[in-house]
Amino acid sequence: MPRHRPAPHGCWRLAPYRGETLRTYRHQIAGTETTIHAVETQEDGQEAVQWLKRNNPRSLALDTETSGLDIYSPDHQLRTVQFGTGDTAWVIPVERGPYFHALAREVVIKAPELLIHNAAYDLLVLDRHGVAPLEELAPKVVDTKILAHLCDSRQDYEGGVGISLKPLAAHYVDPTAPDTQAGLKSAFRAYGLTEHTGWSGIPYEDETYQRYAGLDVLITFRLHPKLYAEMHRLTIPDRLVEFEHRLMAICARMQRTGMRLDVEYTRGLVDRLERDAEHHARRAARYGVQNVNSTAQVASALVGMGETLTEVTASGALRVDKAVLLDLADLDDQWNPRASRRPNPLAGAVLHAKRASRWRTSYALAMLEGRDANDRVHPSINTLGARTARASVSGPPLQQLPSRDWTIRRAIIAESGHAYFSVDQSSVELVVLAALSQEPRMCAAIKEGRNLHDFTAMLMFGDQFTKAQRNLAKVAGLGTSYQGGPAALARQTGLPVAVMRDTLDRYARAYPGIKRWARAMQRQALANGCEVRTPSGRRLVLDRDKLFRVVAYLCQSTARDTMGQALLDLDDKGLTAHLNLWVHDEVLGTAPTADAAGIANEVAETVRMSLFGVPIDAGTDVYGPTWAGGYGLPEEWRVPASKTDAVSAKLV
Repeated sequence: MPRHRPAPHGCWRLAPYRGETLRTYRHQIAGTETTIHAVETQEDGQEAVQWLKRNNPRSLALDTETSGLDIYSPDHQLRTVQFGTGDTAWVIPVERGPYFHALAREVVIKAPELLIHNAAYDLLVLDRHGVAPLEELAPKVVDTKILAHLCDSRQDYEGGVGISLKPLAAHYVDPTAPDTQAGLKSAFRAYGLTEHTGWSGIPYEDETYQRYAGLDVLITFRLHPKLYAEMHRLTIPDRLVEFEHRLMAICARMQRTGMRLDVEYTRGLVDRLERDAEHHARRAARYGVQNVNSTAQVASALVGMGETLTEVTASGALRVDKAVLLDLADLDDQWNPRASRRPNPLAGAVLHAKRASRWRTSYALAMLEGRDANDRVHPSINTLGARTARASVSGPPLQQLPSRDWTIRRAIIAESGHAYFSVDQSSVELVVLAALSQEPRMCAAIKEGRNLHDFTAMLMFGDQFTKAQRNLAKVAGLGTSYQGGPAALARQTGLPVAVMRDTLDRYARAYPGIKRWARAMQRQALANGCEVRTPSGRRLVLDRDKLFRVVAYLCQSTARDTMGQALLDLDDKGLTAHLNLWVHDEVLGTAPTADAAGIANEVAETVRMSLFGVPIDAGTDVYGPTWAGGYGLPEEWRVPASKTDAVSAKLV
């Protein structure tokens, strides 16, 4: 099931070889001896070229070692590029100067096919450090991480094989394959380095470091045919393999583009969040909680205030996690007041103290420390971030921001004369639920352009439904598509479990086709060994005791694939250059202010599509000079014109 038609083999240049001794290491992998060559001189490099000339491999496994994970931070360094086959690996010390940089470039440009595990990172590293452009390498890359996810998206701790290289190697290649990572950490300590500073500080000549660099190449090359055979056994469609690789490359380009940071605002935000955390920690201290991160202290104080805590952790301690505290503070999962009970002041204090501290570290400081030389941040989009293939964002985790909070989003600003815009799929979870189940009432309402929440509330409560009942209809729809039971929905809404049970029953009666379809999917999953396939052909494996999640898995995965297809269509139209970020059912972009509305409309028109005859609509917003413009940004925090002018001047 190859991804590409094999390209003609490159012609490797040869230079005179003077017969210098090459540092070489041997390892047994799956019963055969393998060799790692650590290039240290130009003569060593010439021997690597001779090896390429003699063997002329059609495929090369490739990996990089860097000084850290923040690719675009000004001090980020590319230390080594390593390549090879299943029995021979070569480690090139790019950090040693132009000759080695040129050698690495020659290898990656001329290789007909490159096998990389977690290719987005290495492609961006090679692009960032001038080895080879992302656009040139991506079309000939096969990402073994993508292949592994398509075979079995479960992590090893979820009962699957796993997605990272180590568990995959143990399962498919050799359970006793050498793993030098633990030894590498010991080497860091021997040099007086930490796990954070070790990657940049350990000398290239260190034997453990050189072995570590070469082993992943050997493993990746051997892993590829195993995954290829597994994909063939599981009948994973070729089109899905190509789809995921294209999507990975598109999102890597968005990461490279990044977003501009208002450094002055963000520095002030760091200080404000620190003060907020201290303020709310003092509030918590009034109730006897000296450490808001102490589960025992928080639980004891809440019980002392008369609260009843019923949930416990695996160790038997009372559970006071975010969900419990939100319920006690009378807040929904977006931190909006529910007006369902008297808010507990301690729960609110603990929540706000922990959030301020987390936002300071995970967002404000992370963006300041990870920004590039032009004050631009580059969030990483993991296109296969979940078991269902739903994408995630890290560095910082922007998909976790509350849907209506402007605080962090205000740090992101546009260039002078440009504006941010957003395009999001309208009620995509419910549209996908209707399309997959083919529930006739719901499909007809969507096709007729009716407001689905109003229509559902009418079916559930009659023509004279109230605003509260409309909200219940909305909650029931989302709860059904993501398999939230009465207890979970009660926690989100603050309403009694009995009320939510009645609400879900009313929803099931309003749309009986959904329940019939859900039962059929559970039967199908059980008959197929707890496995279902999405419309795209994606394989999803369920836990035997949680087959009810089949509806949530199918809806979430299919909704993700619709936006993924939209991103491919946008790329075909040349619109990727305007895009900055993909968060679930939304894509964020920038354009010249005068053109922003038109470009946003063109993006929305591309995002609109039909799924099994049910239309998926898209809405647009033009936010202005900051991402926060669509999130209730107070007037006093608007972006002055001089701010974006100053940002642009820095680029000239």
